[in-house]
Amino acid sequence: MVNSQEYFINLALEKAWAYQGLTYPNPPVGAVITDNQNNFISYGVHKKAGTPHAEVNAIKQAFYNITKDEEILKLESSNEIHDYLHAKHKGIFEDKNIYVTLEPCNHFGKTPPCSQLIAKLGFNRIVIGALDTNRKASGGFEYLKKNGLHVEVLDQYTCKELLEPFSTWQKEPFVFFKLAMSNNGVIDGGVITCKKSHELVHKLRDRCDLLVIGGNTVRIDRPILDARLCDGKAPDILIYSKSKEFDKDIPLFNMPNRKVFIAANFDKVKEYKFVMIEGGEGMLKATKSLTKHYLIFRSPNFKEGNSPQFSHKLKELYSSIVGEDRLTWFKQLDG
Repeated sequence: MVNSQEYFINLALEKAWAYQGLTYPNPPVGAVITDNQNNFISYGVHKKAGTPHAEVNAIKQAFYNITKDEEILKLESSNEIHDYLHAKHKGIFEDKNIYVTLEPCNHFGKTPPCSQLIAKLGFNRIVIGALDTNRKASGGFEYLKKNGLHVEVLDQYTCKELLEPFSTWQKEPFVFFKLAMSNNGVIDGGVITCKKSHELVHKLRDRCDLLVIGGNTVRIDRPILDARLCDGKAPDILIYSKSKEFDKDIPLFNMPNRKVFIAANFDKVKEYKFVMIEGGEGMLKATKSLTKHYLIFRSPNFKEGNSPQFSHKLKELYSSIVGEDRLTWFKQLDG
């Protein structure tokens, strides 16, 4: 039987996973607020670096749900929301609980510290899924304790799995493989997934530093590999190929503010922090030792063609519906 702590942390995790990679260079975070009888009030997620954190979004929505004060819904910046809540909260959060997947930040960056806002509002109980390994932002747990609040740390493994990409790109490249397949596992033969999936891939390209793709794919598909569906930036490109002969009229070579590398190895990956690989079975085999995470979009449609054979075991981390497709994050298991 799942207790209330696990239930609400898992709910916060589910909401946060939907933004995995999109918050780079920040971590994805989810937060849930309940009353003292653990009735759900609101949730919030961190959506993009520089925008309000998960706790702030959850508190903002909870404030509206409780007070029906529409003025707070008009506020977009963290500073505005913090200031408004400081002035208007009237103690309504003193019998409320907040569940958050990551220790509330304790420093002034692009946004004010979440720990100070939570302390100011006087929450009855704060439950933290995992402590922050980033020294710059950590310290929220101790700050809240020193201010007399009841704080619990679950040190939950699933919260650490959510944070693994963030923890990795703090010190070395985080590399993941994006793959689109039909319902019967076919990965070739043109467009496979729906527009919503394409839009999400473009949002991830906008966040990535580097995109890796195979030479044959470039020659056959003649792609542009940009982020036009979200009006985002085009990442740098590494074309994995033994031959450096390419038609330079292929659109990917003609994007402004982009570097394109051609190499028969993956050494260039070491110079980047957030790297996405796109390709088929050949790239899957070539990059097996390079990546442990896979993002697979599976269409509900069936196709004729080749199905890739994974030579390693994968653990499912998160799954959801995107348009007509199913999105799933997997992690390669050691051994």
